[in-house]
Amino acid sequence: MKIDLHIHSKSSDGKMDVQDIFKEAKDRKINFIAITDHDSIVCQPQAIKEAKRSGINYVTGVELNIAFSHPKFLNGKTVSLDLLGYQFDSENKALSSKLETMAKYREERAAKILNNLNAEFEKENIDELTKADLHQIEEKVDGSIGRPHIADYLVKKNIVKSRQDAFDKYLVKCDVPKFPLYLEEAAKLIKDAGGKLVIAHPNDPHGTSLSSLTNVLTEQTQIIAEKMLTYIDGVECWHSRHTLETTNNYVSFAKEHGLIMTGGSDCHQKPIIMGTVDVPSWVRKQFS
Repeated sequence: MKIDLHIHSKSSDGKMDVQDIFKEAKDRKINFIAITDHDSIVCQPQAIKEAKRSGINYVTGVELNIAFSHPKFLNGKTVSLDLLGYQFDSENKALSSKLETMAKYREERAAKILNNLNAEFEKENIDELTKADLHQIEEKVDGSIGRPHIADYLVKKNIVKSRQDAFDKYLVKCDVPKFPLYLEEAAKLIKDAGGKLVIAHPNDPHGTSLSSLTNVLTEQTQIIAEKMLTYIDGVECWHSRHTLETTNNYVSFAKEHGLIMTGGSDCHQKPIIMGTVDVPSWVRKQFS
């Protein structure tokens, strides 16, 4: 059985819509998937329907970004972490309402980021971005707007050469704080909706992960044991940017603490890497 429990659609920052994701999964003989859009569950009803139509096993998913800190690391500085919610009721009112509030905040945040970009552009004699530009960015977003959408628009405008170039030159320095969601609230939202909460890609060197606090695996698991175990149900052990050492470390940690283990490609369809992470077939049984 091929499994991929970490896929993004156009509702966040993926390139494919739900129907195309299921078609690709079918072509790649992936048997069990989850679409885990950033802070958005708007695609879940359609995904459930597509799963039934295509005969692919499906579990509801979402990727939540939280603010997190530990007093022993970075002098208690707050960093961003990602959590994966699974198997929740996609019609849960509290969860839906919170994500709608976060989506509205994302729109306000995007406008502020554009203002910050314009301050930088003025220094370089680059034409400022207008409300019309913001509207064009929003038109390309099916769900919640974020910095990757702005980055892609800067590429389209020939201001930068690539998405990474946009972040390196402008979007890091022009950032605006994300919606302040914390571990305790994220756990309550997902569990009250009947779901499971999993820490995403804990040692992803290029993502929002515990590596922003420490690169030492034993220290990462110490952080989870001290500050997170009360709230999470599992760990994403298999990920496209996890080394074998990282995977083995987190499998051992999950077994020691009775946590579920998940895995996925974190595919945004740039390029398409769905199903390329070797996730053990027994992972499916954790969602029975």
